[in-house]
Amino acid sequence: MISKAAIFLAIGSLVHANLIPPNGGGGAGGWPRFSIPWGPPAAPTGAPTTVTLPATTVTLPASTVTLTITVGAGGTSTTSPSQSSTSSVTSITTSSSTSSLSPSSTAGVVDVAAATKSVPILDGFVSFSIEFAFFPDFAGNVSNPNVYSDNLLNNIGNLTGTKPYIRVGGNTQDYALYDAALPVATHGVYVPSVSMDYPLNLNIGNAYFESYLTWPGVKFIHGFNQALTNNTRNRQLLLDTVPLACKALSNGRLAYWEFGNEPDLYKTSAQGIKRPANWTQQDYVSEWLTATRDIRTALQQSCPEDAAAQAYKYYAPSFAGVNNNGLNLSVVTGLGLENDSDIGIVSSHNYISGAASLGVTLQGTLMNHSSTVNSVQAHVRDHNSIRNTSLGSLPYILGEHNSLYNQGRPGLSNTFGAALWGVDMNLYSASQNITRSHMHMGTNYRYQSWQPISTNDTLVGTKAPYYGNIAVAAALGDHSIGQTSVANLPLPYSNESAYAIYGPSASAAPDRIAIINMVQYNYTALANGTGLAYPTPKPSKIYSFQLPSACAVGASIAVRRLLANGSDSITGITWDGYSYNWELNLGRPVLLGNVTRGETVEVVSGGIVNVDVPYSSVAVLDLSCGV
Repeated sequence: MISKAAIFLAIGSLVHANLIPPNGGGGAGGWPRFSIPWGPPAAPTGAPTTVTLPATTVTLPASTVTLTITVGAGGTSTTSPSQSSTSSVTSITTSSSTSSLSPSSTAGVVDVAAATKSVPILDGFVSFSIEFAFFPDFAGNVSNPNVYSDNLLNNIGNLTGTKPYIRVGGNTQDYALYDAALPVATHGVYVPSVSMDYPLNLNIGNAYFESYLTWPGVKFIHGFNQALTNNTRNRQLLLDTVPLACKALSNGRLAYWEFGNEPDLYKTSAQGIKRPANWTQQDYVSEWLTATRDIRTALQQSCPEDAAAQAYKYYAPSFAGVNNNGLNLSVVTGLGLENDSDIGIVSSHNYISGAASLGVTLQGTLMNHSSTVNSVQAHVRDHNSIRNTSLGSLPYILGEHNSLYNQGRPGLSNTFGAALWGVDMNLYSASQNITRSHMHMGTNYRYQSWQPISTNDTLVGTKAPYYGNIAVAAALGDHSIGQTSVANLPLPYSNESAYAIYGPSASAAPDRIAIINMVQYNYTALANGTGLAYPTPKPSKIYSFQLPSACAVGASIAVRRLLANGSDSITGITWDGYSYNWELNLGRPVLLGNVTRGETVEVVSGGIVNVDVPYSSVAVLDLSCGV
């Protein structure tokens, strides 16, 4: 073995190196001593020792060593450490979430024409799922509609051409039982030992259905209770709501029905077991067919137009994920879930991780394109598994999703970093033929896009994730007037991504390009754990794109930006200089005077466009050559 390994650290920022002895301590003869002027006086003998290295060359002993290098200062640009071809260094890792070192200040040229377009997205791609128990909070009622919520929906509709579709469902959909005598919309009982985020016992009254009348131009997906309706009494209570729901959803408000929320968790849910361990896939299919036929019969009596074949359609099967607890999309399809031809859209749910899961971080979990890719690809495989079935030609959507299940975690799901994750997650999903996205929320939820009313826990207001929703809507543009497709533009690191958006024009050039720089940049002092604030001004990276020939040299391209002070920010966020805060104008866009906008970049020789994107931000290029 060569006696030395030279590790060249070309870096001017804080670096930690963990030198781990073989087998965790000294072997026969002990761990060899070594001399590093800025390091410890003797080699470590046990737990790893952390030392701080300046820019220098380090000579290590001949023993087998594991060297872990962690780059501070938010992923400062470095060059890869080099080592002799037979050196004793066995691994090198960095604090970046990538498989190599953090991105440099410039990137190679990305050929836009080489990207693969998705199938066209559905209208209202940017949509929402609202927890069933809290729908009246978000929508209000006829005498007191929630205008603030409607303003936020209008903002998105003004960008995309269609107001978001609203799925009313979630866990409490499967707890809700109708009480005709209830004088209010809802009455819920919380069980603190299980969850204080939503009631585990829920009654709804006639007033509940008024909430469907408050948002002009919105189409809804109404969720029926499956979990509690496997007995005669509760099934009748469900059927008693059918006339109320269909009449409230008349005049074009109804998009689809849904029966059951995440039935693949019924046998294991921490919120309560709803089916026995021997409940099979065939049992699920039989139950679903029986109930949906009963609902259709009820509709024929109260709203016959909604029972017609072309109108009676469902989001289904609304599983919590892929291959959970013995329920499998392709298997239940084969067992006859679609025998009645009443599924209109294949819907699945997704969360990147859990609020209480160990090791969840902004950079490693949310602001991490590789994590997003892995999560979405499970749905791509799920969709592919039914390609040759009766469901194969139907759109595949995310009928409920967000960052961290169990309503999100403070300091992660409510931050600007989560908004950046939302932009990446939704655009990548669109690029992989997922054609609509319902981001889930409820009153007081940490990952909510907005808090609809003030409570003892949370003040009414627009939250960071909403700005991500707005950025996605702006990037996609008006997709109500024709076909819009999205193409992933692969970039080399896990803390960055880019997408080309092709609008209804026949141009070979995209209408827009969205770039998401997800290198974590925490504005709050000490938030990086080193005791040092991140540098000011914020670091950035230049991205270069080779445009199709339709984009002439010299063409001016507008740049719009999603900005905040840092990835840990929960306020002070803007899209193209606009704020959508409740306190400014009830969520309507307000142009701020202290934010730079109206920026342009120019197409240069060779059809190249270069754009500088700061850490923890999004840039959208509006290409006039694509329209």
